[in-house]
Amino acid sequence: MNTVLVTGGAGFIGSNFVRLLLDRQADWKVVNVDALTYAGNLENLGPLIDDPRHVFVKADIRDKQAMEEVFLQHRIDMVVNFAAESHVDRSIMEPEIFLTTNIIGTQVLLEAAKRHWKVIPEDKYSKEYREGVRFLQVSTDEVYGALGRSGKFVETMPLSPNSPYSVSKASADLLVRAYYETFGLPVNITRCSNNYGPYQFPEKLIPLMLANCMVGKGLPVYGDGMQVRDWLHVSDHCLAIETVLLEGKVGEVYNVGGNNERANIDIVKLILRTLGKGEELITYVKDRPGHDRRYAIDNTKITTELGWTPKYTFEQGMDETIQWYVDNQTWMEHVVSGEYQAYYGRMYE
Repeated sequence: MNTVLVTGGAGFIGSNFVRLLLDRQADWKVVNVDALTYAGNLENLGPLIDDPRHVFVKADIRDKQAMEEVFLQHRIDMVVNFAAESHVDRSIMEPEIFLTTNIIGTQVLLEAAKRHWKVIPEDKYSKEYREGVRFLQVSTDEVYGALGRSGKFVETMPLSPNSPYSVSKASADLLVRAYYETFGLPVNITRCSNNYGPYQFPEKLIPLMLANCMVGKGLPVYGDGMQVRDWLHVSDHCLAIETVLLEGKVGEVYNVGGNNERANIDIVKLILRTLGKGEELITYVKDRPGHDRRYAIDNTKITTELGWTPKYTFEQGMDETIQWYVDNQTWMEHVVSGEYQAYYGRMYE
């Protein structure tokens, strides 16, 4: 039995990944670590809480002692690190927590993995590790910076992050690379485009617009709304991570994209049309500082070398996503409260 430590496993992508892994890998065990901050929600895990193959630990990845106890109590074979502060807007207002969680937290995990996986841990020159171990860092296309009207991000591009969030993720990526180059730790990095799908916290574009649209509230659109992103359904992303975990070449970076470039304003109008609401709900607000204009992922490497391809068309994915939020308004009501409302007011009102 493989035991996988999934950090941030009560968040949007992490919880989707935990459910997928336990569904597809019957003899695997998942140790799910999440600090349960504003975006972590045990409701995202549903019946998995009672699954004997799923162990939940409330802890912060920056806590060295807590991470040491996780590695000691469970024979961890693989780490998939989703745990991160991830919203650019928040990073502009509160950059420090992004640096500590995304950089220091990643280093704590890397060090624990190195210490517990090395065959001779006291030998600093040894690069021999227990068979089958792997550390997978889940990153973002934002580490590459912004694109012009043409071109796509490829894995060999230099990192050129433009926000405190993307700087923190790029720094974590470089730490992961350093642990591979210096210590021989078996690692991979995946860099994905914008995710969408069920259980996404409503600070990101699609769930925010859906939440507001369903109650007739204004839809805040930054600038002219013509920022272009490549959209990836969370299920496709989770399958890509599983593929890299099982088939990826040690030390390699894999871009994961959905081949669905769309302008933000087009997505907002699609949501309005689907829910039968008028465009008068759109409220254009001042663009955020340093807002990257366009991202696009070239996923040739993962498709040709590992055989992964996205299954969802954007139309199918959006239809299912919109319907999920319509059918799960109680979930939305639970997460859109308290601290989030105060944050929303600071950002948009």
